Amino acid sequence: MAETIYTKNAPDAIGPYSQAKKVGGLIFTSGQIAIDPATGNVEAATIEEQTHQVCKNLKAVLEEAGSGLDKAVKTVCFLKNMSDFGAFNGVYGEYFSSKPARSCVAVKELPKDVLVEVEVIAEV
Repeated sequence: MAETIYTKNAPDAIGPYSQAKKVGGLIFTSGQIAIDPATGNVEAATIEEQTHQVCKNLKAVLEEAGSGLDKAVKTVCFLKNMSDFGAFNGVYGEYFSSKPARSCVAVKELPKDVLVEVEVIAEV
């Protein structure tokens, strides 16, 4: 049976979904955007700042589930502008040094007009 994961150290869901679900030995996070959990707002302006906040949010959710970024096996990354790919990779690589499998696509729009969204599948 799936266990719902929640932490106040990551933003509350902005829709009818959970921050993450734990099923068996895996954690499936919802996509995280650059919302600061302390304010509930998007405070970061650049792709680098937003990527840092996204990764901090993901880290908090995974840690609440008994996992961590180092246990990520797959990420799916959404960029508003593929021209941000290099800058995004620079920050992403600081957090995901274990180099999980990854997809990265450009999308027309993201919630709250952010520049990046990332979801993770990780081992417990």
